[in-house]
Amino acid sequence: MSLPKRFPARDEIATVRAEAEKLEPGGEAHDKRRLAGRVMARREMGKLVFLDLVDRSGRIQLLCDTSRTGPIDIDLGDIVGVTGSPARAKRGEPSLAVDELELLAKIQRALPDTFHGLTDVETRYRQRYLDLLVNEQTRADFELRTRIVAAVRRQLDDAGFLEVETPVLQPRYGGGFAEPFVTHYNALDADYYLRIATELYLKRLIVGGLEKVYELGKDFRNEGLSYKHVPEFTMVEWYEAYTDYRDQMERVERLIEAVAHETTGGTKVTYRGHEVDLKAPWLRVKLSDALEEQGLWTRDADDLRSRLAERGVDTGQDKSWAQLVDHALSHFVEPALIEPTILHDYPVELSPFARATDDDPATVERFEYFVGGTELGNAFTELNDPLEQALRFEQQAAEVGGEPGDPDYVETLAYGMPPTGGVGLGIDRLAMVLAGRDNIRDVVLFPALRRRD
Repeated sequence: MSLPKRFPARDEIATVRAEAEKLEPGGEAHDKRRLAGRVMARREMGKLVFLDLVDRSGRIQLLCDTSRTGPIDIDLGDIVGVTGSPARAKRGEPSLAVDELELLAKIQRALPDTFHGLTDVETRYRQRYLDLLVNEQTRADFELRTRIVAAVRRQLDDAGFLEVETPVLQPRYGGGFAEPFVTHYNALDADYYLRIATELYLKRLIVGGLEKVYELGKDFRNEGLSYKHVPEFTMVEWYEAYTDYRDQMERVERLIEAVAHETTGGTKVTYRGHEVDLKAPWLRVKLSDALEEQGLWTRDADDLRSRLAERGVDTGQDKSWAQLVDHALSHFVEPALIEPTILHDYPVELSPFARATDDDPATVERFEYFVGGTELGNAFTELNDPLEQALRFEQQAAEVGGEPGDPDYVETLAYGMPPTGGVGLGIDRLAMVLAGRDNIRDVVLFPALRRRD
């Protein structure tokens, strides 16, 4: 069977549906429209065949009078092109009265139950195309994600930032605490790393005078899976010269509020069972105060380990005070940050790239921001002293999983970097919040999964 290679000059279903809704029940317009999509339902009543046609814009009923169209030899899941007139069924359903129907692609395997949708979670992730075909909510979620990305870009572009692209394959990985993916660069006969962050390259551009830059793209961390972690994820990072972390607190609040408005029509969302309002300003809490409230603020590693052990926390893998603090934060502080919250002023041991606060060299100007107990991103007043940066690299190299040194980046700073505020924002997690999804794999089109046995 030879099938057409194209179906030109088609209209969107949503447009034709809107035309049909203006008609009286039983009415039919004179204008002709061409639609194409997938047949997702079929009903028959004498010489009338009713088909539900779906494209990306929506769904419409096809009224096929076989005395007008001829026999309808169509199965559920077939892709068809139709020509006809906007119409409204006698019961009021917006429709297209079909003159001609053309098969464009024949389905070879039966679709899942199109009434109840695809409910098996693993199948939804492994065969996302089926999930998209039969679950309208899935399509809506991923269209929302696309609008979120566009809105983030628009906010930064309108604020005068320059979007750039930096290497995904890097001779040294940097910009966070993470285990990298390693690959081999045959042309250079050297091992390279998939980037864990875009930070160090973007700050090189600040030194180069670009002043306001951002990159939106994939990062890779060879670590575990959870409801909020996947090894391949999407981040936007931006850096703005002549600002500090307090300036960036305000930018983060305004950006997320604006993106929520643009993509959902408001700032109130329901995420992980909590209704929260993303409207600025957000609650701001000092890290030491948050730990003190939990009875876990101490600079003594043995004391902190003891306090965590009393609460049933296994600290056997924590080799330093910094790792114990991180454990305390993740177990007791972060899950309680339900309302949009900025947690700020971190110990220097946790933050190799942040400048110290004016009143305490052991505390740096860093913040993370949370919604519904989930961290959305991280930000610093960036360290711009090359000698101090070299020292911090040495300190971090001593940490298990710590940041390796990068002499080239230290040399970059020696040419002078203006005072700079920098921010990272997880696009996947922002999509989770705005879509109201509890698992990051629900907002990633093709998440990595274990191989089936």
